[in-house]
Amino acid sequence: MNNKDIVISVCKAIDDKKGRNIEILELGEVSLIADYFIICSGNSRIQTRAITDKIEDDMKDNGYDISRREGYSEGRWILLDYGFLIVHIFQEEERQFYNLERLWGDAPVTHYPE
Repeated sequence: MNNKDIVISVCKAIDDKKGRNIEILELGEVSLIADYFIICSGNSRIQTRAITDKIEDDMKDNGYDISRREGYSEGRWILLDYGFLIVHIFQEEERQFYNLERLWGDAPVTHYPE
């Protein structure tokens, strides 16, 4: 699988767990942090953690080990770092407050599914 296929696979995992407002930011041309951000919302701590668990299981099945995971115990903003891909799983209140889409406004954005 190439990186874009992995990104779509992660979006599908989020969608499978009823994650909402899934956006893919293509950062490769605007930042050295990662090639892609995926940003999504969950309704509760239980849901954000379920989304996280699904992503981690799918990525491990595809041979990708996580570099870093933050925020899992609180479940308000969970960050999963896979090097080329960083996934942000928010509860809606946190997502609105941090507004990463605005901070990375120069990056092309794709809404999933599209």
